[in-house]
Amino acid sequence: MEFSANQIASLAGGFVEGNGDVIINSFAKIEEGHPGAISFLANPKYAHFIYDTKSSAVIVSKDFKPEKELSTTLIRVEDPYSTVAHLLEMVDKMINQPKKGIEQPCHISHTAKVADNVYIGAFAYIGDGVKIAEGCQIYPQAYIGDGVKIGKNTIVYAGVKIYKGCVVGENCILHSGVVIGADGFGFAPTENGYDKIPQLGNVVIEDDVEIGANTTIDRAMMGSTRIKKGVKLDNLIQIAHNCEVGERTVMAAQVGVAGSTKIGRNCMLGGQVGLAGHITVGDDAHVAAQSGTQKDIPAGARLFGSPAMDLIEYGRQTINIKRLPKLQAKVDLLEKQLKELADKLNNEK
Repeated sequence: MEFSANQIASLAGGFVEGNGDVIINSFAKIEEGHPGAISFLANPKYAHFIYDTKSSAVIVSKDFKPEKELSTTLIRVEDPYSTVAHLLEMVDKMINQPKKGIEQPCHISHTAKVADNVYIGAFAYIGDGVKIAEGCQIYPQAYIGDGVKIGKNTIVYAGVKIYKGCVVGENCILHSGVVIGADGFGFAPTENGYDKIPQLGNVVIEDDVEIGANTTIDRAMMGSTRIKKGVKLDNLIQIAHNCEVGERTVMAAQVGVAGSTKIGRNCMLGGQVGLAGHITVGDDAHVAAQSGTQKDIPAGARLFGSPAMDLIEYGRQTINIKRLPKLQAKVDLLEKQLKELADKLNNEK
């Protein structure tokens, strides 16, 4: 597919500065540009690449001010990053048409209700009483357990396992290796070891949720583990039983959330954040990578460290830690001077 810079600007709601007739047929990072490619500049630390890029066009903000002459065409928009995301989405829909039909061999229970306009890949397993709505794509070797419900236009990639009784909403994406509804980690200590506590609840995933590869979400002991609308989870995340993740919250890779923790709306958890069980994270809280906490996090908090603390306080402590060698040297000097002074006073007596 080919588009002119003028056409792209029209789609993006921006305007062209330079040759609007230049033809674009691919995307490239600004530092790896080549003729026919379009790049974008959103992070100022990459600004120096724009003067040497070989890309035919670069999407920039409307207030970008070049410091020297450019050889590329500029497409000025309000937000370069969101504009590129929108363009990529448009192209993806053009070139990646949804699959349709039922491949063989696969197993579909005679009690399952599968809409006509779906795709089910080879070696998929669809259990008793499953309901799969129109537009869904179930890729090869997926396991859909008894009684599972999957909403419209949801994509279940190869190797996903959804245990019995779980619910997945509309327009969700579950990447390969995701496990939904495995037993929560519930055991009662006894004299002879640990007795398993039956996990009789399920997992409910609401609409527009995306779950990264090899992420696991455990079923509730009773009730539901709930992932609310618009949540985005990265790869290799663990959500334990009876947790709740609020609308539009995002988590980076390797986050671990222990049982019965409630996370609010619009929260951001960086990579490898650890949250203890039975705590509450307020709306709009941000927790930086590798932080951990065992207590509630208030709404709007900005935390860093393990145990996690206020970001400003963490910065102060970090500065003081860097000063410790000099402070220690001063303390040693003061102690030496005090000892010399004490010895002098004792000698004068």
